[in-house]
Amino acid sequence: MDITPLINGLDSIPGLGLVFQAIGYLVAVLPPNSSSIMAQATPLALAALCGVLCERSGVVNIGIEGTMLASAFTAWVVGVALNPMFSADPSPIFGLTIPLVLALAAAILVAVIVSALHAWLSISLRVDQIISGTIINIAAAGVTGYLDQLISKSSPAGAGEFAQFTPPAALTNLPVVGWIFAMFLDQGPIGMSVIVFIIGAQIWLFRSRWGLRTRAVGEHPRAAETVGIDVIRLRYRNVMIAGMFAGLGGAFLSIEATNSFQIGMTNGRGFIALAAMIMGRWTPIGAFASALLFATFLQLGQLINIAPPGGDLGVAMSAIPAQFFDAIPYILTIVILAGVVGRSIPPAADGQPYERESAT
Repeated sequence: MDITPLINGLDSIPGLGLVFQAIGYLVAVLPPNSSSIMAQATPLALAALCGVLCERSGVVNIGIEGTMLASAFTAWVVGVALNPMFSADPSPIFGLTIPLVLALAAAILVAVIVSALHAWLSISLRVDQIISGTIINIAAAGVTGYLDQLISKSSPAGAGEFAQFTPPAALTNLPVVGWIFAMFLDQGPIGMSVIVFIIGAQIWLFRSRWGLRTRAVGEHPRAAETVGIDVIRLRYRNVMIAGMFAGLGGAFLSIEATNSFQIGMTNGRGFIALAAMIMGRWTPIGAFASALLFATFLQLGQLINIAPPGGDLGVAMSAIPAQFFDAIPYILTIVILAGVVGRSIPPAADGQPYERESAT
């Protein structure tokens, strides 16, 4: 049955036709680009997961941006330094090489160290957690920018990058659902690991003893300590574990999504991830869904500039500056924060320093 006349009829309705054209454009361009959307969502989801684990433990971490930037730089510079030392061909599985694996490990280690610094300032010294995170962001931007300029003068070779897995065509060509398989499987190792981490964190946070203790510490630390939970130790551990996910997100940017490092390459993703965390109501699954939404708008902004829609919708969009579409994800961040923050309730002890009661 040919439905073209029906579609043309809907598209020709004054005013409402633009809505139908927009829906048709989204249906036409988003499924074929699902793997790119997932690639855009990967650093956002990992950073949002970092935020979830921190704030469920009662620690606000706006230094995720700086942590990711430091990890991205570390992964790249370690890969650059180690590449000349190893001549083995990349593995057929994700293009693994020893320099890449060591670069990834170094990126995670740096993220843990930065997170430990934030934990020390926020938990032990009880410094304002917003200020602590801001210090980390500013320091990471300055140090990585300076070191990148020094290293770039020697024109180093690339650090290498993880290769994408190519899913079987039998899966990706399935009607209706094939694009979903392509979305999650047409990725490198870090991109493919995201869904595993998200589901695992959701189960552990809400279906395990550790998760119950974490939520207790984030909601009522005084009561948690009365039943034998070491609040300080648990917060330290969770902030450092959370940092590992931010480190993965940063490493993704420099050794999986690209084979390079650029100054400020996180480009505000750490802050968008915090918005995704809030929109997802401090749950891993919700944060991931929100990260996908933000990633869709990031990808859509690029697609509109590359392949704008036709018809009246294309004419209407041609009057809008191209920079507007690049700004859509950040505008969406502001709108969501303005509309959702008041309705989303964070953990009760979120951002509140904890001091043990005196034994006397």
